[in-house]
Amino acid sequence: MSTLARASLFPRSLRELHRQRTFASALKKFTRDPALAAQLPSATLESLVYGWGNAGWSGHSEFLSACVVQALRSEGPILECGTGLSTLLVGIVAQARGQALWSLEHLPEWAQRVQQALERHEICSVQICVQPLRSYGEFDWYAPPLETMPAGFSLIICDGPPSATRGGRYGLAPMVSDRMLPGCTVLLDDAVRSDEQQIAARWAKEFGLQGEQRGVDKPYFVLHARAAAMRPHSSTA
Repeated sequence: MSTLARASLFPRSLRELHRQRTFASALKKFTRDPALAAQLPSATLESLVYGWGNAGWSGHSEFLSACVVQALRSEGPILECGTGLSTLLVGIVAQARGQALWSLEHLPEWAQRVQQALERHEICSVQICVQPLRSYGEFDWYAPPLETMPAGFSLIICDGPPSATRGGRYGLAPMVSDRMLPGCTVLLDDAVRSDEQQIAARWAKEFGLQGEQRGVDKPYFVLHARAAAMRPHSSTA
């Protein structure tokens, strides 16, 4: 019986306590050996998703596994668009490897929840940048503090902004393509959606991001940057 199935047998108050204990236990197991915990199928990731308690929005195990695997391979700073459970898991990996994770978020209350979880579990490698989404002419996107961010990223995890945002997640490439190190990996979640498929196609045509779709239960794109195809962003208010 899965973690979720077992939990459904409990009253609501006990279910919340069960979530908390399950999450704490699974996170300790993950911290001891992220590479092993991220291997699919993964009972540890399943327990973390359940314990985090954001079932409708948390990355499924496949995407979380990809985030962890790529973070373990990363040789430089990591950028994340949209915070959540992945922030904690990638933050743990980054901390162990002496790297930094920069996470963009536009919802203060959600950022606060994630920040509290980071502090509770003593994850110090994450810098959460909270600002409302802003207009860049053709699209709306995050307002990253580019002047204080690293000059280059080796991994970018794109699970935001929300799909209803004008332009969806397209703004990532125009805004930070000039900060993608040669060979930078970009993980774009929700590849099953037509919007993300169109965005991936535009990124390939306009910015040279090439890759493939992976995953079965919750498909995602794995894309790679080529320095020659990159160009600086231009922002308009």
